[in-house]
Amino acid sequence: MTPRKANMESSVYEGSDGWWHGRVTMGIKDDGSPDRRHRRARTEPEVQRKVKALEKLRDEKRAPKAGRVPTVAGWMETYLTDIASLKLKPRSLDDYWSKTRNDIIPGIGRHRLDKLAPEHLEKMYRVMLDEGHAPSHVLKVHRILSRALKIAHRRRVIGENVATLVDPPSAEETEANPFTTDEARAFLEAAAKRPMFMRWIVGVGMGFRQGETLGLRWQYVDLEGELFHPQWQLQRLTWRHGCTDPHACGDRRHRVDPCPPNCTTHRSYKRGCPKPCPKRCARHASTCPDRKGGGLVFTRPKTKKSQNPVPIPPPFIPYLREHKARQEEARTAAADLWEECDAVFTRPDGRPIDPRQDWEEFKELLEEAGISDRRLYDGSRHTAGTILNELGVDMPTIMEILRHTQISQTRRYVKGRSTLTKDAMARMGNLLAPSKAPDETRTETTGTRAARARRRRRLR
Repeated sequence: MTPRKANMESSVYEGSDGWWHGRVTMGIKDDGSPDRRHRRARTEPEVQRKVKALEKLRDEKRAPKAGRVPTVAGWMETYLTDIASLKLKPRSLDDYWSKTRNDIIPGIGRHRLDKLAPEHLEKMYRVMLDEGHAPSHVLKVHRILSRALKIAHRRRVIGENVATLVDPPSAEETEANPFTTDEARAFLEAAAKRPMFMRWIVGVGMGFRQGETLGLRWQYVDLEGELFHPQWQLQRLTWRHGCTDPHACGDRRHRVDPCPPNCTTHRSYKRGCPKPCPKRCARHASTCPDRKGGGLVFTRPKTKKSQNPVPIPPPFIPYLREHKARQEEARTAAADLWEECDAVFTRPDGRPIDPRQDWEEFKELLEEAGISDRRLYDGSRHTAGTILNELGVDMPTIMEILRHTQISQTRRYVKGRSTLTKDAMARMGNLLAPSKAPDETRTETTGTRAARARRRRRLR
């Protein structure tokens, strides 16, 4: 009679099918039933190795959970819907979803998590680079995937996070190109001819982000105390379906067939024609009758430090009062057509300004002022930090004005000027250079033959 196996002891036996089988007790399933895993091999030593490897995972509490391991596509959807949505800001979550749909799922979505290998990720990154994606974009995709796999590993869905074994492409930081003082003056002179002049004064003169500037509300503007309280920001978010069947809801907008080779419909698209929709496409929520969570939305800034009050330069106060008076006149003229949102900068009907429209106005002002093309961030936030540095303001104070959490971040926003470097070295030269260069050498050179002879005669 075969003795009874002890608790948690594994069984190894030869089956009638000619294979060697091993069964390992891992613990208890979610429903309370025993969790026993099966391994098989052609020989007893081989199945013994598999059993010991599984027992080691069990003893180290690294064994994956029982049940079918999801694919990368299935886990990414679970991660973004149930896990990341609880922590990420809406705009960041939209970015995660975009890169998951467009890059991760088409590249490695069909692989099972436990079968995913570093080579699969490296091949996907290579394809993305060959398609023209920037290294910074590929690096962001890697970070999103690595975070999702880290959660899967922590929850014992997989035994190892393969993203940690991959070296993603290194992305060089984009060099800042702020306005010079003369360019900033020229830009604001061009902006003075437009109704939204104060919007650019706040952006260039105070270093506010675009969303913070467009999201300013009058109740958070203290004209008497000369303080801005940036409690909100304006962002355009992606719509989400509110219906029960997103695939059927967006049926008329699904793309089934790819575009022809000489497509003219999407010739203005930088990355070519959009790809056909997947089989169970749940996008196109903008046409959903019960859509939610999208459009222009006031959201909280990303960090607590971003909500710190910022002093308003006293010369800006009269312009702000004048801007408020003009807005009151526009409200009276619009009457019932006015849509109140309490924003400082609005359209003629009271609605907040679209960030895209604001960006287009910035490009127009660059052309009018005769300034070379550059990013909106360069012309506002980087410019404010750099000019403050040129005025002699120390880094900790600039960090407080720009509301950064680390001074290293502030240093990336401040760009040194070659003119300042040249002036500093000129002052160094004026300090250390001799007042007048000697015309001739008056001291004797003691190493010559005549000098040695004179020393000998004196000694005698």
